[in-house]
Amino acid sequence: MFDNLTDKLGGIFDRLTARGALSESDIAEAMREVRVALLEADVALSVVKDFIDRVSVAAKGEDVVKSITPGQLVIKIVHDELVAALGATSQGLSLSARPPVGIMMTGLQGSGKTTSTAKLGKYLTAKEKKKVLMASLDVRRPAAQEQLQILGDQALIQTLSIQFGEPPVAIAKRAMKEAKLGGFDVVLLDTAGRLSIDQELMDEAVAIRDAAGPAEILLVADAMTGQDAVNTAEAFHDRLGLTGIMLTRVDGDARGGAALSMRSVTGCPIKMLGTGEGLDELELFHPERIAGRILGMGDVVSLVEKAQETVDEEKAEKLAAKFQKGQFDLDDMADQLKQLKKMGGFGGLMKMLPGVGKVKKALDSQNIDESMLGRQEAMLSSMTPEERKRPALIKASRKKRIAAGSGTTVQEINKLLKQFQSMQTMMKRMKKHAGKGGMPPGGMPPGGLPPGFPPMGGLR
Repeated sequence: MFDNLTDKLGGIFDRLTARGALSESDIAEAMREVRVALLEADVALSVVKDFIDRVSVAAKGEDVVKSITPGQLVIKIVHDELVAALGATSQGLSLSARPPVGIMMTGLQGSGKTTSTAKLGKYLTAKEKKKVLMASLDVRRPAAQEQLQILGDQALIQTLSIQFGEPPVAIAKRAMKEAKLGGFDVVLLDTAGRLSIDQELMDEAVAIRDAAGPAEILLVADAMTGQDAVNTAEAFHDRLGLTGIMLTRVDGDARGGAALSMRSVTGCPIKMLGTGEGLDELELFHPERIAGRILGMGDVVSLVEKAQETVDEEKAEKLAAKFQKGQFDLDDMADQLKQLKKMGGFGGLMKMLPGVGKVKKALDSQNIDESMLGRQEAMLSSMTPEERKRPALIKASRKKRIAAGSGTTVQEINKLLKQFQSMQTMMKRMKKHAGKGGMPPGGMPPGGLPPGFPPMGGLR
């Protein structure tokens, strides 16, 4: 999400910063380009107008015109206004009410409510240490209740027993009652998908809200739907009084306008982002971090948090000790690949690094294929433990066996082994130069770039 907007804004601001001194006409021209970029990103017209008006007033001030670095100051103004448009501060879920706290999940058909319910259940269990009960109130879609039950089993979260023929309002009441008796902290109520213009289903949602008295009423909205998502949010907010929004599929090709528009149009904060298909791919929405990503400033805080969550500290310490001794085998390489995949792959990491837009074209020219992580992992898994410990054993016949077992080619096996040898060489050079207080000449430590990626020389 936001990739196109990031590219276009990056180009606009590069031209601004290159000019040095800025006139009011320079700023006005840049604001026209920003307006077009936002509209093309599916941001609501009214939101774009207000945004550009605020930025223009601030950017034409005396401080900017007389600044030594006016281009950078304009970027800061745009960043600050983006943060304000997105909600200024992060607003988490309201969990301080007397338990069990009800959270009602609403939204259109196909927006991903049931999967999002399971994701939220896992998030609350793992991050907030809450005892969660999930209940499906969707009696209209075939097997909807069974789907939530299966997801609950996968996430190790308890679901309310299914009683066929029970109406949604009765299910909501039973869920709250059983949660109270069972000592649950949170109850997630997964309601049926509905069209905002469907009067009967909207009335049903209101009845569920009144019966359960949830502390949170979240709209699950698909980021791919653009302006339709904004219209949906308005309609649901008018009837139910939404407390927040959960955006799904933000890892897709969405233009990002929904995220920028929803907060301004409805006044409801975006609270959660679904960042992938996995049940653990859900994160809190942080306006400042998202604004940084949009402007190509990166999101180092989220990157560090993700590293803390995914990296096995004990393994990392053992690997660091092996690095210092100049030791490195294919098992270590496999561990690095697994950690990289957990953190979102090479592309996921690059999006969080500051200034990535500057090297994007260079990276694209390297033809980096994210799927190669999976292929390399398959090759390593097809090796025997002895082969991973002693790569020198891997000769022609073994390469054919590994290639057949991993669905790859002997050429790919050779390439992987060559990459490994390069990393081993780097280990030895690091050990040799460790006592000299510097980086070995000609390269980075193995943790600098994941195995298989181009040398830094290729990014110039």
